[in-house]
Amino acid sequence: MEDLGLPKDALFLGFDSSTQSLKATVLDSNLCILTSEIVNFDSELPHYKTKDGVYRDSSINGRIVSPTLMWVEALDLVLQRLQDSKKFDFNKLAAVSGSGQQHGSVYWKKGSSNILSSLDPRKPLVDQFGQAFSTRESPIWMDSSTTEQCRAIENAVGGPLELSKLTGSRAYERFTGPQIRRIFETQPEVYNDTERISLVSSFVASVLIGKYACIDHTDGSGMNLMDIKERVWSKQALKATAPDLEEKLGTLAPAHAVAGLIAPYFVQRYQFNKECLVIQCSGDNPNSLAGLTINTPGDLAISLGTSDTVFGITMEHNPSLEGHVLPNPVDPESYMVMLCYKNGSLTREDIRDRCADKSWDVFNQYLKQTPALNGGKLGFYYKDHEILPPLPIGYHRYTLENYKGDTLDGVTEHEVKEFDPPSEIRALIEGQFLSMRGHAERFGMPSPPKRIIATGGASANHSILTSIASIFGCNVYTVQRPDSASLGAALRAAHGWLCNRNGGFVPISCLYKDRLENTAFGSKLVAKVEDDKLVAKYGVLVKKRMEIENQLVQKLGR
Repeated sequence: MEDLGLPKDALFLGFDSSTQSLKATVLDSNLCILTSEIVNFDSELPHYKTKDGVYRDSSINGRIVSPTLMWVEALDLVLQRLQDSKKFDFNKLAAVSGSGQQHGSVYWKKGSSNILSSLDPRKPLVDQFGQAFSTRESPIWMDSSTTEQCRAIENAVGGPLELSKLTGSRAYERFTGPQIRRIFETQPEVYNDTERISLVSSFVASVLIGKYACIDHTDGSGMNLMDIKERVWSKQALKATAPDLEEKLGTLAPAHAVAGLIAPYFVQRYQFNKECLVIQCSGDNPNSLAGLTINTPGDLAISLGTSDTVFGITMEHNPSLEGHVLPNPVDPESYMVMLCYKNGSLTREDIRDRCADKSWDVFNQYLKQTPALNGGKLGFYYKDHEILPPLPIGYHRYTLENYKGDTLDGVTEHEVKEFDPPSEIRALIEGQFLSMRGHAERFGMPSPPKRIIATGGASANHSILTSIASIFGCNVYTVQRPDSASLGAALRAAHGWLCNRNGGFVPISCLYKDRLENTAFGSKLVAKVEDDKLVAKYGVLVKKRMEIENQLVQKLGR
């Protein structure tokens, strides 16, 4: 009989290497949070001179990268803080896993496997990785400089829908395959000097085990390179991207598999147990799916971070020209479906700073004092090149004439230069979530969902959650902590440990069955649907929103 419990004194550690910070969360065997730490890149590692964790290259339109060494230095720093806190015994850590911002890539220079395998515990990591990378700047998910490469890859496999059938997504600028092709075409010396290409997630795992870690199936499906049904590298996609690529990528592995044992560096420097397992790391959205315990088709999660994402699960892979299908990181039999928006919290902060005296209190006050539906004022706000829809930087505002809310008969739109500050704030918030609803319905996600679980920094904002409930027409829940990715990584560490002990996959729900509310993963109702008539009116407004959006794409789209 399977033993589905965790050892009484075992601890599990999860990292999240996100765009702006590195977080770490420690769970006990009851799946309660023991402690956590965070390193903010801009403020705590200022010598890298990033803004929002990135460099925006003004010389190349859309190029956005991060310094790879910054992520290395942050790992030592967060571990040092955990050690200094004396809140737990590192020797009791049974397993570690990690989350990484999706699509970002790291290019290991030839010979770097020797650096990984011979780390000196007397020296910080950053002092030992200075010569490890063939390029010191990692392209990340915010980059949109690869439009040309995207079209070339799609054409090589028979078009965008064929690529979506094969890999789960059409070609997107931020995806790793187009990024690799661009490096091969524009920096051939970097490509030729690279012996291994990691995702951010497998990069973290590689450092932790002291050798190159596999890319996992779920994060690997965000590259336009993996055959999503067979879960192996697609020869056709590899050929369309760059020569000799498969040997630079290594092999793939399930997300619940063991990547290796913790490297001696961490045993000697931080007193990890030498038997501590490192479970395959995966992307931030897949880890959030785990951390939010989304396991029922019909539930949706909305993650409100630097990017905004909408995701859920399905039993089928239905190819589409927008959105993404990925293997479910905690269930090999199902898929994760996802929509991603680049203009999330940074765009909300930009409007807050311009219209609300840089104050969330003022922002929320303005949101509350303006009527739902905003009197027919619609806004489209793109501080960065948007992914969905594929539109360039720019703000677009419209007023609807003859708009009463119940019908679009006789309604016409007129573009205007500006709104008053309260209307601007409501146009932003309603616009973001009307777009999510419109694209989610078009992608085949449940409408209305059974429920929405909100996570990410803005999920602490009750005014925003109330708008989500009204626009989507369902109740909204939150979990104890908005950083569901590091929490999900810690839960996946426990899950991987359990799968390893039992000699094969076991459902992740075994860890928390019948006791979810007594763990860090319980959810609470925070915003209810109060007015069914208002929900219906938003259903009418979303049609007009998508109509104007389609016009903008035809006029300005990439």
